[in-house]
Amino acid sequence: MRKLVLLAILATTFSFSQTKVKDTITRRATIGYDKKGNLVSFKPQTPPLIQIAGAPKANYSYFWEMGDGSYSKEIEPKKVYKKKGDYKVNLSVTNNYDNGKPPKTRPKTVAINEISDTNYTEIASLLDSISLKIFNNREPVPEEELVIVVSYQNLLDYVANGKLYLFYNDKEFKNKNFELLETRTHFGEREIMENGIAMVGDFNNSFENYASANGTPPLTDTFDAEEDLDVTLAQCKSLFTDSKVFEFDEMNPKETRNVFMTFKTTPEMIKDTSATVKMRGVYVPDRNYKNYKKKTLEMEIVTSHDPNKMSSNGTFMNYRIVRLKTLNFKTRFQNDGEGPARMIRLETDIPDMFDKKTLKIVDSYPKCPICPKDEEVNYSCLDTLIKQKQIHFTFKNIYIPGSNQKNVTEKDSTKGFVKYTMKFAKDFHKQKTRSRTAIIFDKNEPVITNYAVTRFRPGTSVGVRTGYNLFPDQKGSKSYFLGATISPYKSYKFYWQSELYYSRLESGTSTSQTPFELENFTPPIVINNGTVLDIGFTQTTTSTTFTRNSADVVPISLRYNLNNYIGVGVGPQFSVLLNQTTENTRTKRYYEPIFDATTPPRPGNEITSLREDSSESFKTKAFEKMQTSVFADVTFGFARIGPSVGIRYYANFEKDFSYWQFYGIWKF
Repeated sequence: MRKLVLLAILATTFSFSQTKVKDTITRRATIGYDKKGNLVSFKPQTPPLIQIAGAPKANYSYFWEMGDGSYSKEIEPKKVYKKKGDYKVNLSVTNNYDNGKPPKTRPKTVAINEISDTNYTEIASLLDSISLKIFNNREPVPEEELVIVVSYQNLLDYVANGKLYLFYNDKEFKNKNFELLETRTHFGEREIMENGIAMVGDFNNSFENYASANGTPPLTDTFDAEEDLDVTLAQCKSLFTDSKVFEFDEMNPKETRNVFMTFKTTPEMIKDTSATVKMRGVYVPDRNYKNYKKKTLEMEIVTSHDPNKMSSNGTFMNYRIVRLKTLNFKTRFQNDGEGPARMIRLETDIPDMFDKKTLKIVDSYPKCPICPKDEEVNYSCLDTLIKQKQIHFTFKNIYIPGSNQKNVTEKDSTKGFVKYTMKFAKDFHKQKTRSRTAIIFDKNEPVITNYAVTRFRPGTSVGVRTGYNLFPDQKGSKSYFLGATISPYKSYKFYWQSELYYSRLESGTSTSQTPFELENFTPPIVINNGTVLDIGFTQTTTSTTFTRNSADVVPISLRYNLNNYIGVGVGPQFSVLLNQTTENTRTKRYYEPIFDATTPPRPGNEITSLREDSSESFKTKAFEKMQTSVFADVTFGFARIGPSVGIRYYANFEKDFSYWQFYGIWKF
């Protein structure tokens, strides 16, 4: 009995160990707070982290919306509310170096019934040179939510009524990347619908009245004036699929406002983890005028929330015009240590297709000058070292606090980046590349980023192809063709190609003769010399020629470029008969008989006056017949693009119709 129980337990244990139970429990974080009058101390309650093996210590980062238009990135922020009322507080928690999904959080309403603390802080103003800022609480991950904040400031010296635009979902991607779930405004901003591209009216009489009354119109240099607002809005409309437009009123000078939007990334979101997606904001401070400010937010697509990341904008490039393109690269990093980093080195792989001599540093944080060559300095600088396969970026003499360092509450202060551009080398192929960066904080072990991928759109190459067909089994025939090809533009190695031709085949004359036959002449005939014949020999000769016009279709063939000058290919071809004309000519000849006592009768001279000629023709209807063949070929010349010549052999499934093809082709 004990043995049976033991076997049952073992069987049950084995069966459970072989079954993977899917975790369907959603992780949740909750908002906790302590209220004293109008002073509220917030404290989040978060689930345990699921550490990624080999990654820095997992941690949470926080984004709080205080319900009055302000926000905080602190773990446990304190907020002094200015007015009585109910405030809906939102919290977004991001899990860094964690294998799970970000915890879901429900908003919580905080009721302020008394004002006991007057130490209220206004929303932080933007820099005068900015006036418009767009940022996100985390990078986009497919099928996750993120918060986009549009922050704008009135730099005019009067109360203004203006407009705010946000464009999203880049048209360069096949599918939409974002779905807008919710918009939260706190200063009376109202969404409006505009047909087509939103326009701002021309300068009107109010502008002239203001100018005459005050001496100068309310224009500042902080807004873009190098291009017309209508042109900018039209450009945004051409680059993005979706947009939101808001109007706002009664905005005081130097006042700052925030608009919060929650987006859900779609399941169809591009899965390339080095791709960059964009959103663009346009800020018109006064609806009466065309002065504006624009700002573009670039976000790198990620599969997990890892602050150490490399990205580029070379996701889907047009190879035809890529030589004119300058590629942007960005490497982000975060010091996750318990102490500050004084030196950070980024060892970045550089694919051969890029010219390292064209390197330009666009931006960096910490912001510091380029280090002088062959000179040791004691100030902060960014050093660049170009090696054969890499470029090393080294931040020297800096101070980046660690995210686990004591008294460090602002996560953004532990992050940095370097943004740079490069151009393509003189000779490079249309092939995908992958590169990544090893990030070294002081003398610690390197942190390896994701791969940044560059790839090209297939493009379209149209070719013209013509030549001569040689049919060994069709004696005396002549055949030629003319057609077009379509394939990806300048493929590196393997690629597909489709073809369509018109071909014409004129066959040689095929002749057949019947044996001589002895035939009775009824009635008898009289030949030129007066001889009467009642018997003689006959023979019939038949000649056949045909002309065939057909459409030859190669639905798809597989080709491979061995190098720049030699290519090979294989594929099927279907030839559909457009029309065929067959001419049959029949000639019957009569011959005098020769009699000999020792041999049987034999034919003698032809009786030309009795010769009989006849002919007939047959036409085949269009699409009545189809031939199938397979081919293999080789080309010599400019295999990827331009002119080349080739030879192809067709094995036809119809007898006597296998043939060789000699051709020239020019791909554009």
